[in-house]
Amino acid sequence: MARPIYFTNKIKDFNKRIFVDGDKSLSIRWALMASLALGKSRAYNLLKSEDVLSAIKSLKKLGVKIKSNRKYHEINGNGLNSYIYKKNLTINAGNSGTLGRLILALLIHSPKKIKLIGDKSLSKRDFSRVIKPLRKFGANFYPNNKTTLPISIKCKNFIRPINYFENRGSAQCKSSVLLAALNAPGKTFIKAKKSRDHTEILFKNLKIPIKVKKTKNYDYIEVEGKKNFKAFNYNIPGDISSSAFFIVLTLLSNNSNLTIQNVNVNPSRTGVITILNKMGAKIIFKNKKIYKGEQIADICVKSIKKLNSINCPAKLNSSAIDEFLIIFLVAAKARGTSYFKNLEELNLKESKRLNWGSKILNKIGVKTKLTNHSIKIKGNPKLNLYKTYEIKNYLKDHRVMAMSTIAALTLGGRWKINDPDSIKTSFPSFLKIIKSLGGKIN
Repeated sequence: MARPIYFTNKIKDFNKRIFVDGDKSLSIRWALMASLALGKSRAYNLLKSEDVLSAIKSLKKLGVKIKSNRKYHEINGNGLNSYIYKKNLTINAGNSGTLGRLILALLIHSPKKIKLIGDKSLSKRDFSRVIKPLRKFGANFYPNNKTTLPISIKCKNFIRPINYFENRGSAQCKSSVLLAALNAPGKTFIKAKKSRDHTEILFKNLKIPIKVKKTKNYDYIEVEGKKNFKAFNYNIPGDISSSAFFIVLTLLSNNSNLTIQNVNVNPSRTGVITILNKMGAKIIFKNKKIYKGEQIADICVKSIKKLNSINCPAKLNSSAIDEFLIIFLVAAKARGTSYFKNLEELNLKESKRLNWGSKILNKIGVKTKLTNHSIKIKGNPKLNLYKTYEIKNYLKDHRVMAMSTIAALTLGGRWKINDPDSIKTSFPSFLKIIKSLGGKIN
């Protein structure tokens, strides 16, 4: 177990330009898609987090040849349905829900039983949301009624295309169906509630036959399977979820300015920016460009003296689902009472984030009113901390760790954070960047 870290001083003013680690969603999707492509694919700035490394290890177990050096990772793919592996194979998804749910989709045609396991946290999370549609494709799961890891997958029958209604607004569920459709002959149709669209963009860029019709509330997607695609290179942009912590660090600091360079600002991911700007921030994008269908920009943010509460529109939830813990921290410092609703999905993450967000705010003296799907946060613009606070090590949630760090550096007090290694699942350079901005870690 890693030694705890301590914070005893607020961060001083800073004026910096930084890069954050590569986008986790794109890093995992690149690895999975490259393993199915024809030829050698290279990724530059691949996120070297535990989640992405779990994806690399899993693909190697499936017989995929992968090599890396300081500049890039290279995957040699042999096309659809080309994995080579022994009987009774076990794949470990670690802490990654994205990897676990997406790699099952790539294994729906397996004539050999493959077991999927994960760490303690992932083993508590619901997999029924992908098991149900993958069964419709023709996959079988064992034990039959189990919906959490460990589970095994095997295909006894032929794979067939399906019609699927994704009503959760889950990009993982939608992407799992899209990846499974690659090995299904014919056309798969999806009606999906709005969520991140990285997989659809990647399909289009790789010239996989896909059609997407967007309406106000749903996307209607058609994808044709059994179509091989060529290898591809990818220079992975920075992750906006990682950027969000430094955006809030800047907002809540005094007289500070920050530019985060070359970040993926896909509109399905920028809910955090929209919400914070509605609360009085003035976050802007500069040097916008399109790269392989994704929108990339530099994010510019500066400290703000007055932040307002928000009655957050639920339509922004899916585009900010990973950033709500850090948004709650801003609400704690805002003037008035903020209200966030329809957030039951937060309690299905690495920890019960809706509940823990409320508990951490209560710990630092912020009043909240919590239900199983909503939270009201009574902000205090004069919030300054002087006591000692401790974050236990039983959560193993990287976003709880990062939220606590930002609270310590902006609100004061003496903090002991017992699980600093949890950040390695998604953002291994987090503390290094904190130090580069002047944050003192003991």
